[in-house]
Amino acid sequence: MARKLLLENIDVPGINSMEAYRAHGGYAALEKAMRMKPAEIVEEVKKSGLRGRGGAGFPTGMKWSFIANPPGVPHYLICNADESEPGTFKDRFLMQRKPHLLIEGMIISSFALGANTSYIYIRGEMLYVLHILEKAIQEAYDAGYLGKNILGSGFDLDLYVHPGAGAYICGEETGLIESLEGKRGNPRIKPPFPAVKGLWDCPTVVNNVETIAAVVPVISMGGDEYAKIGIGKSTGTKLISACGHINKPGVYEIELGLPVEEFIYSDQYCGGIRGGRKLKAVVAGGSSVPILPSDLILKTPKGEPRLMSYESLSDGGFQSGTMLGSGGFIAMDETTSIVKNLWNFTRFYHHESCGQCSPCREGTGWMEKVLHKILTGHGTIKDIDLLWDIQGKIEGKTICPLGDAAAWPVASAIRHFRAEFEEYVKNPSKIKDVKHYYRLHDMPVI
Repeated sequence: MARKLLLENIDVPGINSMEAYRAHGGYAALEKAMRMKPAEIVEEVKKSGLRGRGGAGFPTGMKWSFIANPPGVPHYLICNADESEPGTFKDRFLMQRKPHLLIEGMIISSFALGANTSYIYIRGEMLYVLHILEKAIQEAYDAGYLGKNILGSGFDLDLYVHPGAGAYICGEETGLIESLEGKRGNPRIKPPFPAVKGLWDCPTVVNNVETIAAVVPVISMGGDEYAKIGIGKSTGTKLISACGHINKPGVYEIELGLPVEEFIYSDQYCGGIRGGRKLKAVVAGGSSVPILPSDLILKTPKGEPRLMSYESLSDGGFQSGTMLGSGGFIAMDETTSIVKNLWNFTRFYHHESCGQCSPCREGTGWMEKVLHKILTGHGTIKDIDLLWDIQGKIEGKTICPLGDAAAWPVASAIRHFRAEFEEYVKNPSKIKDVKHYYRLHDMPVI
């Protein structure tokens, strides 16, 4: 059995309560951390090799060390719980089932960063999870883990949960900060980075739910021991949201370095492809990462087994690789229409673009319309080339990565499945329900 660090005791009755969480070792890491110096905690996180689990995979300890220290200026820690990436649901699961793990991680991380006020920014549609968190936070206050002079350390911390309003763009850290300040969630131009000027122009660190939760086992077992789990620079465990055409969808905690083939076909994890069909393609890290056909997701360009790690999945670059991202693992069987799936993703990014950057604002809408044209039998070969041209004019040309997130699926789908696009051009009777969708939404065929 794979080692469990975050999902350990997840099925214990009442583990979402303070009583059960403490009975199974909860808050022991906090007690240990309060006997350490903040710089020592940062050093342990550095030694662990823990990387951001929200998608970017940036070293967490290094990110913490960037925080500025101007005299008399407060620091803030924000937990990014605005889990909006299609195919990703592991943060919601963790907060719902084991909220005190996140709260313990928030307290330790806030102490390390010198933050006396911290926030959990949660997706607005997760109001039921917000209530779970608020109840757990109150329990932490009552136990003396939040508030004044925590565990006699002299450290004070107030923790708040703030619901967003369902905007994907607020998953970008500066858009989130703008929203938390009460403004429209438009990403900021960087630099300055949040570590220098973040919330209310003060030094701020923004970390994902899973990243902050992982700080607890890092402190509990020590950075060096944590780094022994995983492979290479991909240390520790990772939560994977597995869905699509698999027999056992759900949230799995894996040791980084697990072979992709084992993850898909082992009964311990996904249990194989539903109905005994063949695997066609996989989106390995949420809708914003490149899609790969079955042969490339199972093997690297060198013919070696592809592993569930940051390095192995990206082996081959975007020509034949992808990204671990947020761990939103979507498996597609041989019945899947890649073009339909891409159109669905592109509709999402067009809808969620904040409109601040013209390449993203105009390009996502243009890609959606061209894909609709192809799917409804009005497309030409030139339209496929046009899609390729549009995505190239979006990637790398926007303030935030939403433009890249919209462009990469288009580029990879055409790169690996161009023949399928051409089949829609040659066979205009492939789809009918798209026309119905656009009649309902008054969006004409171009």
